[in-house]
Amino acid sequence: MPPANAITWFELPTADLARAAKFYETVLNRKLIEYAEEPDDVMHLFPADVAGLTGALIHRTFMKPGSGGAVVYLNVDGDIDGTIERIPRAGGRMLIPRTKIPGGMGVYACFRDPEGNVVGLHSSK
Repeated sequence: MPPANAITWFELPTADLARAAKFYETVLNRKLIEYAEEPDDVMHLFPADVAGLTGALIHRTFMKPGSGGAVVYLNVDGDIDGTIERIPRAGGRMLIPRTKIPGGMGVYACFRDPEGNVVGLHSSK
């Protein structure tokens, strides 16, 4: 069980769910999992290799994509350079290049996805 107040789920809002799913599948080089409880409640889940934090791309009328909220960082351990290279080819735009984190905590980068969300990448290597 996660510690109290730990983040356990995230949702990235989309205007075009299919476009967003294709972008993230291309950038992360992984297939997302389409999930629908009802026809109007479809999401594309980020697969998790182990139990822990994961989330989904989602289209909801009360959520708008954009850069005014929290930034979610996706783990791309060992492949941050390859991931960064795929972002512009898939339709995204780099905002912060690969940047070393002091204290040996790895590297990070940030990009804007085609929906307008700002998303981060992190790698311990």
